[in-house]
Formats: sequence, C-alpha cells, structure tokens
Amino acid sequence: MSEEAIAIDRTDLTDPATFRRLVAEPCRPVVIRGAVADWPIARAAEDGQALAGYLARFDAGHPVEAFVGDAAIAGRYSYTDDLAGFNFRRERMPLGDAVARITRPGEAHESVYAGSLPTEIFLPGLAADNPLPFAPAGVSPRLWIGHASTIACHYDMLDNIACVVAGRRRFTLYPPDAIGNLYVGPIDHTMAGQPVALAAEAEPGDLRYSRFPRAAARAITVDLGPGDALYMPKLWWHRVEASGTLNLLVNYWWDAFPVGPDQPFVTMLLAMSAIAARPAAERAAWAAWFEHYVFRPDGHPLAHLPEERHGVLGEGPENSGMLRAQAMRMLRGG
Repeated sequence: MSEEAIAIDRTDLTDPATFRRLVAEPCRPVVIRGAVADWPIARAAEDGQALAGYLARFDAGHPVEAFVGDAAIAGRYSYTDDLAGFNFRRERMPLGDAVARITRPGEAHESVYAGSLPTEIFLPGLAADNPLPFAPAGVSPRLWIGHASTIACHYDMLDNIACVVAGRRRFTLYPPDAIGNLYVGPIDHTMAGQPVALAAEAEPGDLRYSRFPRAAARAITVDLGPGDALYMPKLWWHRVEASGTLNLLVNYWWDAFPVGPDQPFVTMLLAMSAIAARPAAERAAWAAWFEHYVFRPDGHPLAHLPEERHGVLGEGPENSGMLRAQAMRMLRGG
C-alpha cells in the first residue's frame, strides 16, 4: 500500500529556522497547504492573459530554452523508444513569446514548457513581490510554466520547495533507497540534467522492469492545487503530472545541510570510477569502509578515543578542509 505524505499547517512555519527544524531535518516529503495562496502571482494566474501581463512587468528580456512538442505527445516529454533521442525539440525564444504561446486562448496545437528559470535573472523583482517567509535566506526561486505536462520521474541533488501557482499537479514520490527498483536511465544523456526512472514511465506490468512493483508499493502520491506547496528532500524520486491547461510552479532549490565546498554526487562519481569495476569481494570490503567512516551507523569511528585524538576526523570545518586537502594532494599524485 502506498504511504501518505506528512502535512503541516503553514501558520506553524514562521521563519527559516522553524522550517528547518520542523520540515527539513526529518528528511521526509511534507505538504504545506495554502502556502502561497495569497501571492499576487497566484491571483494573476487565475486568468491566462492577466498572468501574461503580470509577468511582463518583470521580464528582463532574456531568451529562454523551451521544450516544444507536437500536441500528440500530450505534454509527456520523454525519450524516443531507442533512448537515442527525445520526443520534443528545444527552441530558444523570448520569455514573453513562450508565455504567449502557453497562455493563448483556445485549444493548444502544440505542447510548450519553459522551466528552471531563475527569477533573479529572467524576472527580477518577482520574488520580492511574492515572498515566502520560511524560505532560506538568499535562495532565489525559479519559475516553471507550460501546458499540461508529465515530467519523467527523476531526482534533485538539492532540497526543494515546490509551490503550485496555477493548475493542479500530482507528485508521485519514491524514497532514495528505491533506486535499485526504478531502473534508472543513462546519467550522461538526459532530458534536463538528471537521469530518469524508466520503470516509472513504462506501462504497468512491463516485463523489462520486474522489480518495479517493489518501488511502486512504497510510492507516495500527493495532489496539489493552486497555492499549495511540497517540500522534497534531495534524492527523493518524483514524477510530476501537471493537468491544467495553464500550469505554473515556483520552486526553491538549496542544500539544507551543506558541509564544505564539495557536493556528495561528485564524490559518488569519483567512487564509481575507482571502485565499481573491482571484484565483488573487494567492493564489499570498500562498502564496509564507507559504511564505517562515511555513513557511521555505530556513531563516530573514533568515539573510543578522546576528542583531542580524533585528528582530521574531528568536528569542525577546519578538519573537513584538511581531509579535502589531503584528498586533492592524492588525486594530483602528491
């Protein structure tokens, strides 16, 4: 049976510190109903032409890259059957033109989607006009606008607050440890930067993905309407279906728990290049070392020693810096 998402009242989220404690630290998806219902952009989005006029007030004039597909794809942006290409094309156009094509009255004869637009670049001033009090300081939101669409199941390497402004969205979420049952596609040939879970996009019962029912049994489905928001921790897989004729989402990406300048995914890529092709028994040995030193299920690996003898494994940014410096010297052959 599918799990249910945690919900929290927006009135409990008075500032970023409260959000971090109540929402981010548990590292679980959280629904926040009505989080942005009073935004000016949400009121404007009740009418396509009013929304176009509102966005034009902030438009800096920079061209955007939009996904454009035939009406036949019904907004389901994906690979071709052989995974060699995609069922849509990328077009560069002024933001105003993209918005006009999306908000044009009448039946859509094409599928247009423009996303991941940093508002500080494309729409300066929009974030200040639509503040989110509990968003982390210094995080600039991004805008996503399009016709009805289905965004293939993928993950983000950053924490995410997704705020629905117009249309309705269904998020189907899978926990990070379901990755082995999702049959992930190529990591270097992607639609928008992240690999996708091929099994989540296949027809039910597809024999190529026999383990997928294990992931499906753990899925969390969240339906959001205008004004609602969803917090998704990094590495949670999510498939997003936007069902309105006009759909607008504003999201905030940031690392809720930064530790030094290096990103965990970069570390994983390096580990893959160094370990993945080694014999199974040696991989198991390295897995034990990673578990002991990195993931620490039994606590700090030097907990049996006084803290002053923890050396570079001690707490604090200076020790992390020394670890990083040692690793960089070894990578350079020093």
